[in-house]
Amino acid sequence: MSIERAKEVLRIESEAISSLTKRLDHNFQKAVDMLCSCRGRIVVTGMGKGGIIGRKISATLSSIGSPSLWLHPAEAIHGDLGRVISEDVVLVISNSGETEEIVKLLPTIKNIGASLIALTGNLKSVLAKNSDIVLDISVEEEACPLGLVPTASTTAMLAMGDALAIAVLEKKGLKKEEFAFYHPGGNLGRRLLLKVKDIMRKDEASPVVKEDVLVKDALLAITSARAGSVSVINKKGILTGIFTDGDLRRHLENDPNLSMRKIEKVMTKNPAVIEAEKLAAEALTILQSKKIDEIPVVDDEGRPVGLLDVQDLLKAGLV
Repeated sequence: MSIERAKEVLRIESEAISSLTKRLDHNFQKAVDMLCSCRGRIVVTGMGKGGIIGRKISATLSSIGSPSLWLHPAEAIHGDLGRVISEDVVLVISNSGETEEIVKLLPTIKNIGASLIALTGNLKSVLAKNSDIVLDISVEEEACPLGLVPTASTTAMLAMGDALAIAVLEKKGLKKEEFAFYHPGGNLGRRLLLKVKDIMRKDEASPVVKEDVLVKDALLAITSARAGSVSVINKKGILTGIFTDGDLRRHLENDPNLSMRKIEKVMTKNPAVIEAEKLAAEALTILQSKKIDEIPVVDDEGRPVGLLDVQDLLKAGLV
């Protein structure tokens, strides 16, 4: 019985979202245009469950670079309406469009001069009649068997809010770097902001030897730097190879005199490289796809300027 009820809830809520697509018209485009051209902030308000959805919509808008604040309607009619200015766009969420706290807000919002967009399921409501733009989020039924608990209606609110936010994002042409600017913390921020140069090993921690150096001397350089590899350069200082712990193990099996060989004879030639200005996440993709643990960091001319180890990415929280 519980599983059947769950299936019924999901069916009703999915149909509620699907029905919204049939009602998207010029009003939706007008709403997107208004939000994009807003010179103030996008003030989102709603009562009860609609208010909870409103908080999420406001947070999403802020995350894409559209300044937004959440305004509790009950607090608003007791002084917090002073936060609203004429350059703002007020996004009001109310399924009935007749909620007392919401209705009381409308005259003052009009007097302030802010624009008003309504998300409502009642196109004949006081809210709808007093709004500049109305988006229809009505649903045929709630998923609650009693028809009382806001379920499909709040799902429709959330979906319409997401549709608005993503349409605004696209119209503004928001880029990954701009999105990252508003998400500096956590794994998302690290992936979008952290560059190779921020975590690469350099100077003494990034050993470099010439092609004619013996393996034993290359091993000393690796040990001294406490690294897992050494970058190999030609006479012009251009990277031509890398010698890693893995190379050492493979060659030791077949060559007891390995330590006296020139490094150019046993190094991995033309290794994968990355530039310092690239995102650290790109380096991780290369390491994972090629199944390697180290990657030399080079400048525009192919000269080594650092070394990035998978352990560095691990410490940075990218792995």
